[in-house]
Order: sequence, then structure tokens, then C-alpha cells
Amino acid sequence: MEASSTANQCRLFSPPMKTADEHVNSNRDLVSNKITTHEFDNQFQDSGTEDSVSGTEDDDDDDDDDGNDQEDTSISDCESGISGPNTDQSQLLHEIIKRRFISGLDSLGLDTSVVSIHRNSCSSFTGQARLQSFHIFARAISKKCGGNANLKYAWYGASRDEIEKIVSHGFGHCGDAENKGWFGRGIYLSPDDSPIDSVKSSIVDNDGLKHVLLCRVILGNMEVVHPGSEQCYPSSEEFDSGVDNLVTPKKYIVWSTHMNTHILPEYIISFRAPPCSKGERRIQAPLRKPNSPWMPFCTLISVLSKFLPPQTVSLISKYHTDHRENKISRHELIRLVREMVGDKLLTAVIKSYRDKQLKASTDFSTTNSSSKSHRRNSEFKQS
Repeated sequence: MEASSTANQCRLFSPPMKTADEHVNSNRDLVSNKITTHEFDNQFQDSGTEDSVSGTEDDDDDDDDDGNDQEDTSISDCESGISGPNTDQSQLLHEIIKRRFISGLDSLGLDTSVVSIHRNSCSSFTGQARLQSFHIFARAISKKCGGNANLKYAWYGASRDEIEKIVSHGFGHCGDAENKGWFGRGIYLSPDDSPIDSVKSSIVDNDGLKHVLLCRVILGNMEVVHPGSEQCYPSSEEFDSGVDNLVTPKKYIVWSTHMNTHILPEYIISFRAPPCSKGERRIQAPLRKPNSPWMPFCTLISVLSKFLPPQTVSLISKYHTDHRENKISRHELIRLVREMVGDKLLTAVIKSYRDKQLKASTDFSTTNSSSKSHRRNSEFKQS
């Protein structure tokens, strides 16, 4: 029975990816609120509401609501695992998700096409248990944080195989191989308005498709996690999750201790996109300035060591070594350093170095000019 339910969940990836949603009639008591697609759009934009929502896949099985079409005209709460919206609402909901995904990719979105969007039916017994667990923890964090669990939408990119395992069994490891330990031991998710990092983490499958998960995440009270951190759980009872930047976050960090209680995968988005390196160049190109100030990388590391923690400087040195050994591209090295250091500090350091170089050059020119003038005067007197 369990194997059959799990198989149904995994059918989300079966070509041509147009299968009907699974309908589950248990755990109706978990339903808290039902919302319309208009409200879902608003939630997607501010990602600050309490109730988790989900829609169904485009299909013609509108008669599976047991005569409750009038009652279930809104999007069913994913925590119930029950399908509710009609085809028009489902299409509108998917259009909202697609629009949000593409718009968050900036110029890379011009060459990205969404092939399909599937809802995680959470139809297995363990899937239902994970739904209940998420619901319970959301309520607990809400009480702990004064009524706001800080639920957000977030993206998670991985290979097709890994996403299948997450849908069937939950998260089984923390962070990807390249960024292991970068922001501590946890699951790194991208904010709903900036999926680019998750797209970079996704891997092309045999059909030429990439896949990302759209998840609901319990963030609670977030703490800033600095690059190079070895943190693997909240630093105190006050905090529940991590973030790289409180003002303009690019990464949410859900600790390994919370990865299967604070993250609820709701949708699987399959898409075609240009190679990651190509996308990075296109996104970063507008940020680069021709003839920009330059300084030797070793000098940069030496100067940064005065401002950054030793572990961060060590990580920058490692990435520099990886670049010299052709393990990562120059664009990737620059991107990593910018994310770890921040443009403000980098600009200040490079400007300071440039000013010193200009001053040294000016002093040399002045000294050299004075020396030549002195020699000319001496020669004139001798003649």
C-alpha cells in the first residue's frame, strides 16, 4: 500500500508529465484556510502569510470532488492533500508560479521555458505524516514568535533523481557538494523572487530538462550566517533559521535538524534553460564595467584578511586556488567572492588600492620630472 502511494507521487516525473493529481481524503482536520488564486498571487508576492496552499495539475478530473464543487472553488490547503480547484483556477495558479519563476531569473528568463508544473500530492502515509509534522511545527513556531511563523515560499534546485527522493522520502543531506560548509550545514533555498541560485544547482536530465521545487518554509526568527560558518543548528533558542542577508536575502538556511519539519515541497517545476555558465555571464555582464579598477588577487586576499573572519579568508583562498587549477571559471570566482565579501567592502578595498597606486605613480612622475629638470639645469650651468 505504501509502495503504491509512493509510486503515485513519483509519477509526477513520468513523460509527458501531464498525469492527473492524486486525491487523498484523509486528514481533513488539517485544513486551516482555503484561499483563492488572487490571494495566492498576493501571498506569493509578500510570502508572509501563515497558511500553506497548493493547487492541482491541469486535468479533466473535476468530478473527483464528490459533489463539493461549489464548496471547493478555492485552492485546497496542501496540508490536507485534497484537490479542489477547477481547471481554470489550476491554470491560473500555474501561470502565477511560472510568471514568478521566470521574472526572478532576470535576463536568463528570456531563454527559459517552463515545460510543466506538478503538485506534490503527498499521498503516501509518510507523506501525510510529513504534512502533519509541518503543520504542527508551523503552529509551534507561530506561538514562539508571537503569532508569526514567518512562512515563505522558496526554491530548491537539484537533480531529477534527488527531487524524486525528496518527494518520496524527504531531504536526506544538507547543501550541495560545491557549497558544502559555505553557510553552515543545512538546506539552502532561494527566496521566491530570486530563484537563480536554485537554477544553478539544478542538473539537466536525459530529456534536457531541469527541475526545481517550490517549497513552503518555516523560517521563524532568522539570524545572519556568515560565509565560512560551520554552524549546523540555531545559535540560540531565539533563532529558528539562517539567512545570508536580512535586508536582501539570496539564501535561506534551514538547519539539518529542521530540514524535514520546516520545509514542505509543494510544486515541481520542470523547465529548459541555457547552460548555467552562459546564464551567469548574461546576468553578471551588466554589472561589469569596462576598464574597471584592478588589483592582484593575492593582494586583495591580504587586505581582506584585515576585515573578514579567518574562515572566510581561507574559503576565498580556496576558491582562488580552484580557479588557478581550472576547477571553477573566473566568472564563478568573482561571483563567489562578491557574495561572501559584499560589493561595498570590495569597492572600498579596490578604490583604496587604486588611489595608492595613482599616488605612487604621481609621486614617481613628480620625482622623475624634478630629477630631469635638475640635470638639465646642471648641464646648462656647465655649458
